[in-house]
Formats: sequence, structure tokens, C-alpha cells
Amino acid sequence: MTFKATVLTLYPEMFPGHLGYSLAGKALEREQWTLETVQIREFATDKHRSVDDTPAGGGAGMVLKPDVLARAIDHVSQGDNRPRLLMSPRGKPLTQERVRQLAEAEGAIIVCGRFEGIDQRVIDARNLEEVCIGDYILSGGEPAALTLLDAVVRILPGVMGNDLSGVHESFEAGLLEHPHYTRPQVWEERDIPAVLTSGNHAAIEKWRREQALALTRERRPDLLPKDSQSVKK
Repeated sequence: MTFKATVLTLYPEMFPGHLGYSLAGKALEREQWTLETVQIREFATDKHRSVDDTPAGGGAGMVLKPDVLARAIDHVSQGDNRPRLLMSPRGKPLTQERVRQLAEAEGAIIVCGRFEGIDQRVIDARNLEEVCIGDYILSGGEPAALTLLDAVVRILPGVMGNDLSGVHESFEAGLLEHPHYTRPQVWEERDIPAVLTSGNHAAIEKWRREQALALTRERRPDLLPKDSQSVKK
């Protein structure tokens, strides 16, 4: 099954961006996933092709009009069961679990907001799932959409040369990833930890697990179960 991504945006030229390179780019060439961009402005009906208007109740900025955006969404989603996502700083945080759920779907319809936001009525009427990639504000939803697609595409079947590459990554097992080392054996008087060159695979796995737990406890204790957050290394 090919993962089909459809992105509704005012700046289609921003895609595929970095997704046209490396693993994602090669997968796009092999049609392991497809990318369609839809220019929201094409669904405006006035002579100026207006897509925004002043906010009801006053205030700064402009708001994306519900009628224009709804026509764009309807155009790409008739009879389509793909998730409808809106990249939004007020959405639920994007997690690796949600990324895996999306990767197992047929694809996704992704709406990129601009200005102060989009009219709440179209969010409600078209059942848009608001998704946030972090607690900060971007100039638009396009960089967030690229980030979401990057996370999804890399774990599609066959995209990574070795599917085991993602097994020990941060968040996959609820922990941050353990440290990595490679040759030279000594660099600036710093050695690779001896256990990693011992050939003792059980000891290596134990060390990696301990390191992942220690890093998670130090940097992201919120990822740990409450009964383990206070446990010492």
C-alpha cells in the first residue's frame, strides 16, 4: 500500500522541501509514498481570490475563511477516509505513537494554516484533527507538515534500509536513545566505553538500557512511569 499525502497550502512551492532528498526522496521516487499539493487560493471565488478576512470581534491579523478552505478540503476528500490533520500550536502534541498510527493508514490530508489561524467552524464541520509539533509558533503550517511527514515516511515499510534501525531510537520504547560511538577507538583522549568493544552482547544491551534510562530520567522524566521517576540509576 502506498502512503498518499495531500497537503492543502497557500505555498505549494515549499514542498517536497527536504523530503525530496535522502531516504524520503528515494522513497518518493520509488512511489513508496506520494505527495500532492493543493493551492487553497484556487478555491476562492471573488475576483481578488481572497482567502482571509478580519477576525470577528476585532483584533490583529487575519483569519483563513471557512468557505474557501472547506471547498479545498471537500475537493480532495470526497469518499476519502484518510485522517484530516490541521497543523496547529494548540493541537495535541505529535508523538511517536501517533506517527506509527499514521504510517499504518492509507495516508493523510494535511491542512497548513496561515495568518492568525483558520475559522473554527471549518475545523468543527470538517472534523480536522489539530496536531502540534512543539510549544512554539511558526509562520505557517508548512514546516510543521514537513516535519510530520518526515517522521511518518521514514518508518514506512522498506524506506529504511534496515528496519531494525528504528527499534532503539528515542521514544520507540518510551525512553530517550542511548549514546552512540564509532571509530577511532580513542579521540581527543576519550575512549569508546569498553563494554561496547567487549563482544558481550548481553552486557552491551544492559549498558544501553541503563544509559537510556539515565538520560531519560535526567532530561525527560515525564516519559517515565510515575513509579519509576524517582528510582536511582
